Amino acid sequence: MPQSLTLFDIVPGKVIADRYTVVGANRQGGFSTVFEVTDGEDGSRCEMQLFPAGLFEESQADEFRHKLEPWQSIGTEYVLSVRGVFQVDADNLALITAFPEGRTLRKRLNDEKSLSRGEVVAIGTRLLSGLSEVHGKGLVHGDIKPLSIYLKAEGKATHPQLIDGGVTPSLWTAKDLGDKTALIGTPYYAPIEQFGGDAPDVRSDIYNVATVLFECITGVLPWAGRSFLEVFQAKLSDPPPMSERAPDVQVDEELESVIRRGCLADRNKRYASAAEFREALEALAG
Repeated sequence: MPQSLTLFDIVPGKVIADRYTVVGANRQGGFSTVFEVTDGEDGSRCEMQLFPAGLFEESQADEFRHKLEPWQSIGTEYVLSVRGVFQVDADNLALITAFPEGRTLRKRLNDEKSLSRGEVVAIGTRLLSGLSEVHGKGLVHGDIKPLSIYLKAEGKATHPQLIDGGVTPSLWTAKDLGDKTALIGTPYYAPIEQFGGDAPDVRSDIYNVATVLFECITGVLPWAGRSFLEVFQAKLSDPPPMSERAPDVQVDEELESVIRRGCLADRNKRYASAAEFREALEALAG
């Protein structure tokens, strides 16, 4: 196995695994650095997410790799495709994906604060279509938020794409961190059960999407609070009416009802599947 790489070694022009040529750093993940690379086999533009061995002990890196490998079978255009997961050297694991196009939903919301009703419905139905395939394979994303959604304009339509699928829950499980002391996910978007360390499931992903759509249509999150404890306490109750969180924004009652059902505190009262949530949104598209 080749000498172990450090981040200082991964510079433009560096070839990884005799195949991927580094273009440059692209973004920072929660536990990793993400680089733009070119695949020497077909010349395609890709991302390489590098996970240092310091994250793992003993066989944890192998377990993490095995948990991410099934994502290679996801074929929907609304989820960034995984091209491979491999051990780069003794100290680094690499996840290779297609290259996300457009810009993150976070950047879009930072610029515009909120989106139109029609675009919110379209983004939601497409994301939930992608999640239906993910869940159908027995997988969950585990950390859907505006930073993990890329948006690309296609004519008058907006094409959303989920990135980093399964990375957070797979890492937590591999490292045995999913006990009752660790939150899996991002506090503002994670459901209340995950604050107690429960592993994300289908209804967790639904909650994530509903929270994102609430923010997209109102420009604010459903719950007030800046600290971890304040957010936790707010999430013990169902989300307030949109008029309470965003009094200057007019949202029709049907759309508000559809979105708020997805982020109820009791997971059993949420949509049972991404398909059910998508159908409720689709009924509003006309």
